[in-house]
Amino acid sequence: MVKFFAVVLLLVGAFGAGYYLGQRPVGTLQRTVAELQQSLKDMSRNVLDTTLGIERDLRRRQGLVDAKSRLVQAKAHLVDRNFGDAAKEMAEAIEAVEATTKGTKSDDATNALRDMAGSLREVKLEIVTGKQVSMKKLDELQQRMNQLLNN
Repeated sequence: MVKFFAVVLLLVGAFGAGYYLGQRPVGTLQRTVAELQQSLKDMSRNVLDTTLGIERDLRRRQGLVDAKSRLVQAKAHLVDRNFGDAAKEMAEAIEAVEATTKGTKSDDATNALRDMAGSLREVKLEIVTGKQVSMKKLDELQQRMNQLLNN
């Protein structure tokens, strides 16, 4: 008895689906499928763009955090009058900032990072040449890094 009802139910379902599809012109179904394909492509493109944007932002932030850490270490070495290690830390901070700008398009954030790398290079040059570097200047660089991190 259950088998009989299952067969009848399948036949009614097949008949209903056939009737429904027969009432719609073939062009309408093809357009619907094409619209669904296009919306799926658009959605996947948007997801990919968003994911790449998140990855770039994460790489930029990680580089800035690393550079800030190196800058703080350089400040500590300067306080201890260890100029060689301070210059080494500044060089690593410069490398971290420059690594975040490699392979990216030139925009406001990238230009700000390049300016930051230039400022770090100037401070490193002052350390290497033996000039006195004020802590105020290093604090200002640290503040600029904080601002870049908050953007």
